[in-house]
Amino acid sequence: MARHLITSALPYINGIKHLGNMVGSMLPADVYSRYLRQRGHDVLYICATDEHGTPAELAAKEQGIPVADFCAQAHDAQKAVYDGFALAFDYFGRSSSQQNVEITQHFARRLNENGFIEERAIRQVYSPADGRFLPDRYVEGTCPHCGYDKARGDQCENCTRVLDPTDLINPRSAISGSTDLEVRETKHLFLLQSKLQHEVEEWVSRHEDDWPQLASSIARKWLTEGLHDRAITRDLDWGVPVPADTWPELAAEGKVFYVWFDAPIEYIGATKEWSDLDPENRDWKAWWYDVDADVRYTEFMAKDNVPFHTVMFPATELGVREPWKKVDYVKAFNWLTYYGGKFSTSQKRGVFTDQALEILPADYWRYFLIANAPESDDSSFTWEHFTATVNKDLADTLGNFVNRVLSFSKKRFGEEVPAGGTPGEAETKLGAQIAELLAEYEGHMESLQFRKAAAALRALWSAGNSYLEEKAPWLEIKTDKDGAALTLRTAMNLIHLYSVVSEPFIPATAKVMREAFALTDDTAAWVGADEARALTAVPAGTPFTVPPVLFAKLTDEDLAAYKERFGGDSE
Repeated sequence: MARHLITSALPYINGIKHLGNMVGSMLPADVYSRYLRQRGHDVLYICATDEHGTPAELAAKEQGIPVADFCAQAHDAQKAVYDGFALAFDYFGRSSSQQNVEITQHFARRLNENGFIEERAIRQVYSPADGRFLPDRYVEGTCPHCGYDKARGDQCENCTRVLDPTDLINPRSAISGSTDLEVRETKHLFLLQSKLQHEVEEWVSRHEDDWPQLASSIARKWLTEGLHDRAITRDLDWGVPVPADTWPELAAEGKVFYVWFDAPIEYIGATKEWSDLDPENRDWKAWWYDVDADVRYTEFMAKDNVPFHTVMFPATELGVREPWKKVDYVKAFNWLTYYGGKFSTSQKRGVFTDQALEILPADYWRYFLIANAPESDDSSFTWEHFTATVNKDLADTLGNFVNRVLSFSKKRFGEEVPAGGTPGEAETKLGAQIAELLAEYEGHMESLQFRKAAAALRALWSAGNSYLEEKAPWLEIKTDKDGAALTLRTAMNLIHLYSVVSEPFIPATAKVMREAFALTDDTAAWVGADEARALTAVPAGTPFTVPPVLFAKLTDEDLAAYKERFGGDSE
């Protein structure tokens, strides 16, 4: 089977992420990874916290702890949430790792040797009180456009206008608060992306027809506007150091690489972190170096990350002049909004992933988010929509089916799967329908169409309910006990099938459904078309138990409580 390398955009270290971050990268990557593993593919799913940059330093300063300690604690806090969402990373690393330091420095040296890095003098804000140059976000002041008095030197959070530190009125240092600021000349390294424009264009042209329109259009827009040379170093205490063997003067000044340069390289760095845990059995280069024909690489990200992954990081890889693996497929997502407005970490607007897990188990969120993933356009989270989806799809369509079948069978036939008669026309029709729907589900998963895949999965669940309503075993048992037993045995086989094919979406619930049957040899990773038509994986005589309610229905009182806590206007 194929080898699949999968990465999702690195969550920034500063703060727990909201539901929009989850559905825009990590969750769909997990669903796809789980599906591919079930189909027998060799899968490596890599992610990491993105730990460098000004916000991490500022957050650590606010807490009064070293930035390394802040990042270590924040990494563990984020990882705990992702574990709660059952994200099955093969490895979840850290961009501050020594492995990323070494590989980033290697990339920089090679780019320099190949003539794609240039040292340039620029003018930058300097704070005598702090004894250092200030990166854009270390300069605060009043926005000249809206008057917001806590605007930063790169952007105003209030009006979202992009700024330069020299635009600010009454600028001050975010470190000391000093207003005694100067503009001085300093040197930085620039990646000469302009020299790689044509190579990137040629590379994108070979792939863009296969990518979703969202990804290809963003990449093409950036290329049409032209690639500009960009600074790849900053004056920060926290980051990948500029190597002294290549740039001794800049290294002596404490320059570090800019986060946008080292963060994508961490995909490779995190793979090496994973490999170094078991070097005898894991080879990181087997996934990344000179493997274009052997590995299919898929990236998951929201649209704001697309330029970095379709243009800027490929430019870096091309400029290195080494056979590093480049992305084959970019799965880009639009925004998930909160009642039509942006989720906001800084303004605490919307539902954050740790809060979500406090309210309900992960499977509720996993299903809803993927079923409403913002693929073709933005989608909106509302508590009304969430409640309706949970109640209709999870509680009624799936949960109620499982409970009705197992409870009724236990009551009338005991705690073993009943035998019943020979399958008839209704069962033949059902098997053909299930095989067809399963093929549709597989097709959507293969093409990474997650909303369509969720709809096909929902249709599989609905087919069981339709069969149950048609056969009505609660009536059938009055005149044809064997017929009722057959109906229930067939329905139990549907439950087992659901437990297998639903696992990418709702892994905890799938496990409960599968464990309801005490099968002696239940090792099937997937369900083939012939098996779907036959529906005989759970034979008569198999012991079973009735699990607790799979999904609790949400009430009007629940809805009111959620909206009171998190806000949100009615649709």
